[in-house]
Amino acid sequence: MRNRLKQLLAASATLALFTAPPAFAQNTATEAPAAVEALDPVKAPPPLTDIDPALWVVKDADTTVYLFGTVHILKPGLGWFDEGVKDAFDKSDRLVLELVEPPAAESQALFGKLAMDQQGKTLRSKLSDADRAVYETAMGKIGLPAAALDPFDPWAGAITLSLLAMQKSGFDANSGVEKQLSAAAKIGNKPIEGLESMEFQLGVFDTLPESEQIKFLVETAKLIDDAGSNMDKMVELWATAETESLGQLMNEGLTSRTLYDALLTKRNANWAKWISAQMDKPGVAFVAVGAGHLAGPTSVQTLLPAYGLTASRVAY
Repeated sequence: MRNRLKQLLAASATLALFTAPPAFAQNTATEAPAAVEALDPVKAPPPLTDIDPALWVVKDADTTVYLFGTVHILKPGLGWFDEGVKDAFDKSDRLVLELVEPPAAESQALFGKLAMDQQGKTLRSKLSDADRAVYETAMGKIGLPAAALDPFDPWAGAITLSLLAMQKSGFDANSGVEKQLSAAAKIGNKPIEGLESMEFQLGVFDTLPESEQIKFLVETAKLIDDAGSNMDKMVELWATAETESLGQLMNEGLTSRTLYDALLTKRNANWAKWISAQMDKPGVAFVAVGAGHLAGPTSVQTLLPAYGLTASRVAY
């Protein structure tokens, strides 16, 4: 049972390698401002620590597609946007992300539509007495009132709880890879495109059976103390380009085949098909998606040979 709990908490931390909708943090900030105030980003950033995450390239005679694995929420001070990554970005004529974040009002509307219980049934009322006690204990450790996430569906509560635990451990969405890439693209007047919509990404979780959502929430809560250390381990593997080990760790966390296929297999297949179509369009694209999509047995790279394409590691 303990191993199973560790696996599910790893799955929770792994979400930062797949998708981390900003609406979670925004909505929780309005529910519990006192708790979020303590998580304000550091005003004076520390000196950068140089790291070299993995970078791949797919090319033909007139088209180049760079593939870079991202982490959506990081601790400040990691210097990844240099050397080979910066060179590839500078050569690109467009930036492609998992999604282009919609305006705040639209994000909040989508969050309300998909992450909130539409029948007005509270999150805690869906839990057994024992599960509710575990959940409320975790909420206390994060510094939130027990009722703060009551309007959420269980899946949204699970992800919010996990992300807030990581924030409490020093992780900051403003330091995430996409934030920095988007800022650089705007400065360089590079177009920014999205592979998916926020509604699609939220829908991946919202369509899970409620029983699975509750299991995800409760078992995440049971090991909330380890959320930061799990994320530290994943970031270390990302930072040192140990993609094989990262894939193994993700497989350990995503034991539910339904969740694995929803988060990885189906989306990776869509993106491999998209890359194939891009090869008919001359130019250079810098594609940045969660590092989880570029590791493991169903990574985007492993699906490209079906289209006659090969992704090669860029040495830098």
